Amino acid sequence: MKISNCNSVSLVLCGLIFLAPNVAGATDETEVRGTVQRVFEQLKSRDYSSVYDALPVASRTRMSRSRFTNALSQAQNMYVLDRIEVGQIRVSANVAVADTVLYGRVVRAIETEGKIVVQQYLVREDGKWRVATGDSATIKKFLASNPAFGRKFPIRQARVYVKQNGNWIEFNPPRSSRR
Repeated sequence: MKISNCNSVSLVLCGLIFLAPNVAGATDETEVRGTVQRVFEQLKSRDYSSVYDALPVASRTRMSRSRFTNALSQAQNMYVLDRIEVGQIRVSANVAVADTVLYGRVVRAIETEGKIVVQQYLVREDGKWRVATGDSATIKKFLASNPAFGRKFPIRQARVYVKQNGNWIEFNPPRSSRR
């Protein structure tokens, strides 16, 4: 009878060992999703100082808080964020990528609905996920330290769409030519 209980306990422990990586992965994905959602809400409410705090150290070193918040404040009259869809999340060590679609409205120059399809890159620093999207230097550094992840999820440029006659049309602003 004791042998039977011992075998049962062993089976349960073995099962937990095999499930542990999946639980850890699910926790990382949940944390990444929460970080992306929280930063979006901070952007939406124009709490740019908190958004700055969610940047990796390398990003904060290259740009002061006042410069960052001023740049975002100047753009605030051009658009209004409405909602975000967070899709698939992939995590590898201290790097993560989350597929997202941000919806909002352009309110300056022309009034229309808009959306941005972008991969949000995050890096883990001091146990916290930090949003590195838009900081190519930081993203490249972390992807270089994890080349398999970098090959699988290379940096993709954000794609911007506007709604015309009920359809989403990709917005490609004209490029200025230099002579």
